[in-house]
Amino acid sequence: MASFVDRLLLAVADDREDAGVAFRAVYQPVGGPGGRVAPPTFPVAEVEVRAAQREGRLPRPYVFERRLVDGVETDTVVMDQVPSQANRVEQALLQARDAGRVDLPLFELVMKQEGVRLTSLDFPHRYADAYLRDSEVGGVRFDSSDVGRELRAASAGDVRPLYRREPYSLLYGAWDSHRKGRWPKFARLYASEMFGVQWWEGDRRAGRYDPTNLTGAIDDKTKAEGEWRFLPEGVKAKGGKLSEIGHGHIAPNPAPGGVTVREVRRQAWISLAGLERLRFGDASAQAAGLARATLVALALAGDRLAFGRPSLWLRSGCDLTRVSETVAFERDGGEWEPLEVSAAQAVEAFVELRDRAAAAGVVMDADVVPVSPTPQLAQAIRFALTSAVVGEGE
Repeated sequence: MASFVDRLLLAVADDREDAGVAFRAVYQPVGGPGGRVAPPTFPVAEVEVRAAQREGRLPRPYVFERRLVDGVETDTVVMDQVPSQANRVEQALLQARDAGRVDLPLFELVMKQEGVRLTSLDFPHRYADAYLRDSEVGGVRFDSSDVGRELRAASAGDVRPLYRREPYSLLYGAWDSHRKGRWPKFARLYASEMFGVQWWEGDRRAGRYDPTNLTGAIDDKTKAEGEWRFLPEGVKAKGGKLSEIGHGHIAPNPAPGGVTVREVRRQAWISLAGLERLRFGDASAQAAGLARATLVALALAGDRLAFGRPSLWLRSGCDLTRVSETVAFERDGGEWEPLEVSAAQAVEAFVELRDRAAAAGVVMDADVVPVSPTPQLAQAIRFALTSAVVGEGE
């Protein structure tokens, strides 16, 4: 393992000759090239709705782009954006930690009765997230707690507080946009995205089959989870459709049906230029170098845990098989130096580098700090779980 660790240290040295770590992978839809996949859907702009109406087609809820693929201008469709890919890596790291494969620092918010567990690897805005702001540590509001004040003291000139408890904020980016004041922005050092190459729109007819073909109506005061009064066909009364509470047929209607693609590609990058912008206060140059190499190893471990596998599930209707993959140091001049590293090897390198950095004076914790929601946050969580109308927060 020493040779791989030494190579990572060389990559972050002051006289480095590496630009970053690059990942390139090709996937095909399960079953073979040319299969149908389901891209993520996005709100449709009014201009697209009007264009679809003029052309007699459905509005497109997908994002299409023109890209250079192998030097050729090509039609592509977005399959997974950078924030979504980062979330997949965070969940892979959390799963590995829960399984005992690697020790990582966590803040953890648990509401046992409600079945809620949120951690540092779940919070949308990472160290700056509102879930932490609206929580308490030992009865003290998070921002006023010892650990909270330490995190608030992190700066571009000294990232040690984040390195110690929230390294994910350094790797995947974080910015506090809700508290008053000017807070530092930490740009992501790891970025990954996926796109489908060449696409043809699909079509489907969305409906529902009722096995007993219920007909009739319901009174207008009915709620699906409560008592409701059935109104037979022909009865004149104010009411609604059975389909509003989940009964009866729904006739098939046109709906977006995914896309057929030739293949799906993933591109990812660990920026060494971005990494060297991080400063570690008055730590020695040796300790800072070890800490930077630790972050590279953690980014590699997360990527390999999430994507270093023969298949990948993005969402319902989007199951992919890996066809090929290259991981490499991209060097000065654009040449690639292939890098063979498994998730286990990356984790092993991370642990060794983390321990060496700690011995040199830059520490990363490995424990869990429990946080409790404030009464108002707990109330909001319970309402969301038990009373909120579907789609209310969208």
